Amino acid sequence: MNILDGKLVSAKIKEDIKKEAAAFTAQSGRKPHLVAILVGNDGGSETYVASKMRNCELVGFESTNIRYDVDVTEDELLAKIQEINGDANIDGLIVQLPLPKHIDPERVTEAIDYRKDVDGFHPINLGRMQRNLPCFIPATPYGIMLMLEYYGIETAGKKAVIVGRSNIVGSPMSILLARNSNPGNCTVTVTHSRTANLKEEVQAADIVVAAIGRKHFVTADMVKDGAVVIDVGINREESTETKSGFKLYGDVDYDAVSKKASWITPVPGGVGLMTIVGLLKNTLEAAKGTVYSK
Repeated sequence: MNILDGKLVSAKIKEDIKKEAAAFTAQSGRKPHLVAILVGNDGGSETYVASKMRNCELVGFESTNIRYDVDVTEDELLAKIQEINGDANIDGLIVQLPLPKHIDPERVTEAIDYRKDVDGFHPINLGRMQRNLPCFIPATPYGIMLMLEYYGIETAGKKAVIVGRSNIVGSPMSILLARNSNPGNCTVTVTHSRTANLKEEVQAADIVVAAIGRKHFVTADMVKDGAVVIDVGINREESTETKSGFKLYGDVDYDAVSKKASWITPVPGGVGLMTIVGLLKNTLEAAKGTVYSK
């Protein structure tokens, strides 16, 4: 068993991003600028946004965190998004999910200028990705592809099974692994909690991507010997064992599955760190105007 080490890979890629950001700043006279909007005080969301802001600083980006109380109106939030869309000094905008129930996340996502949509969730970016056109790829799938590339994981001709069908991970991951590229050229099956014979589907996979949002959903008896296992899950549970008061678990039963896998990502220390790298790379490309001309 080998570890797909998100900490190692993300550190190396961030060094490259830092050099490119310095060159951009020297040429343009400003830093790449990412804005994150956070609504409410969800502990997980606060942790994720703080990490994104901290990583922006590490690579030489400017970052701004805009916070709203949980009772902010949808119209007020949309007005702020339109204001940011029109600000030429802001390159990337993310609105941290989940949002309060009175705010429509789809309406918010579509309100973001697709040229600043560095999370890669806008329908234009998802559609262009489907057609293999230049776009901002959703940050988590982008990070996973960068990890596979770094470790030289052979994907061509392999059977990949995605467990989970979300527009954030599962669906875009299936597109990226299937298209004619390296990594890519997989035969892909997308499964979910209602898939008939789910266990047998996953057992046939050379590459398993678990992104269903359930602690230890993928167990050892679902994985064949030698499979590559990518665990996207970040499930928080209260714990007295940690200073933070919570502990993170993946969608994969790591202790058991790692004994069978050829490569596996840990949680934490795996895909989560690569998601931030995907976000940083998208933000840098947005600043440079290399995906969509400014």
